[in-house]
Amino acid sequence: MFLLNAGFTDRQVLAGLLFVSLGCAKATEPTFITPIPQHMAVDEAKAKLGKTLFFDKRLSTDNSISCATCHDLNGAFGADGQQFSSGVNGLQGTRNSPTVFNAVFNFKQFWDGRAHDLVEQARGPVTNPVEMGMATWTEVVRKLADDSQYVEAFQQIYGQGINEDLIVDAIAEYEKQLITPNSPFDQFLNGDESAITAKQKKGYELFKAYGCVSCHQGKNVGGNMFQKMGVLKDINLQSGSLNEDLGRYEVTKNEWDKRVFKVPSLRLAVKTAPYFHDGSVKTIEEAVDIMIEFQLGRTVPKDDRSSIIAFLESLVGEIPEGVL
Repeated sequence: MFLLNAGFTDRQVLAGLLFVSLGCAKATEPTFITPIPQHMAVDEAKAKLGKTLFFDKRLSTDNSISCATCHDLNGAFGADGQQFSSGVNGLQGTRNSPTVFNAVFNFKQFWDGRAHDLVEQARGPVTNPVEMGMATWTEVVRKLADDSQYVEAFQQIYGQGINEDLIVDAIAEYEKQLITPNSPFDQFLNGDESAITAKQKKGYELFKAYGCVSCHQGKNVGGNMFQKMGVLKDINLQSGSLNEDLGRYEVTKNEWDKRVFKVPSLRLAVKTAPYFHDGSVKTIEEAVDIMIEFQLGRTVPKDDRSSIIAFLESLVGEIPEGVL
């Protein structure tokens, strides 16, 4: 499953899938998945301010919703465990909230990739009518400017008063720290053969052999390309919702982008159900079955699926001290 927008023909995409599935890419194995760094270089003062803003419900119109409401860092691994998050007045969107952990490693933000980076992403929810519901950023600035501690902090850190650009810059700086390094699989990649079990090693080999690694690779084991839902077989779940969301097409209006979405990271997949852009799949077992059938055109025996999930469990890392 390769980047569709790069000009590949369907035959080239299929050939690439078979190339990986047959193990022909094994010579480049060290580049498939790479460890998450232990620390991210950030401006500590900006990150501290961003942390306060991330948890501040005053960024919503009725003071009921913060960034942390939909991205629960303590109890839900940076997501919220719901199919769709609830915003102001209980309103809901149509896409599942992905985890904010390791989002810094994504090549684009949001399921449709409409934001290029964390700064651009942080602008969106605040004035989204079904999320935080603020009418304008001017209103946000006015609310925060009533807090003398914020006024002082922005002046000391940025040398100027509060404005929209500085607010999202601080939030993004904090989010850079939200990583999960030192997973058992990262330890294995760094040379510790005993860091993962025999079943997890088998799962990794199957992950490559089935072709999953063709879309899920790099630091984030995903998050670095777009892909269509239903590459080798049309996907039509009972809910039908996967067919209704046109994904990246809503951003580009390019016919090739219909039902194309950013490939999600698998780093915390076993911890962040439900799955897919519409949150329609409740279990990791069903998600693996669907991906292998509709993206790779294959079926997976239960034992193989169990081993692949064991491998996914080995991707769960640690939360650096002090970021929560």
